[in-house]
Amino acid sequence: MTDDELKELVGSLAIDSKELREAQKKTDEQMKRTDEQMKRTDEKLKSIGIQLGNMSKNQGDVAEEFFFNSLVKDNHLGGIHFDDITKGMQKHRGDIQEEYDLVMTNGEAVGIIEVKYKAHQNDLDKLERKMRHFKKLFPIYGAYKLYGAIASFHINDEAKREALERGFFVLQRSGEVVHTDCSENLMVL
Repeated sequence: MTDDELKELVGSLAIDSKELREAQKKTDEQMKRTDEQMKRTDEKLKSIGIQLGNMSKNQGDVAEEFFFNSLVKDNHLGGIHFDDITKGMQKHRGDIQEEYDLVMTNGEAVGIIEVKYKAHQNDLDKLERKMRHFKKLFPIYGAYKLYGAIASFHINDEAKREALERGFFVLQRSGEVVHTDCSENLMVL
């Protein structure tokens, strides 16, 4: 290779190197923009997830309030009369921690009601677990009979059948669900 050829080769390598640096700079800038866009998208997805999670929680709160108010008015599970009802009991003892949606008691029995907006079969497993833990968490009820119930605005036929087979009560809304209040100053046109 001659000196001129060598100079030409070195010169072309320098040009290629400069082009490579420019291309790398453009690629880095594009990656930075992509990273920023991905962060914004991730934040939006998290926001949607929080909103959907809150919607689910709100629906559960609505169902719990409905069944609580209904059971205050008619404090029976089947033929069993209860004296009182409590909403939102939480207890931690040792390595066991549970939250109970609704708990009804009388002098000899406890009714544990798991409330769901839409009940599924896995909710029955949760109810069983909560029932197993109840007397450990609340030993004062050690001699009481324990009854379980699943309360839901919707429960599919298979889950309902399984709940009944496991010996649970199934509570669903039906009948008169509209209560009307009005003021003495009704607008009449």
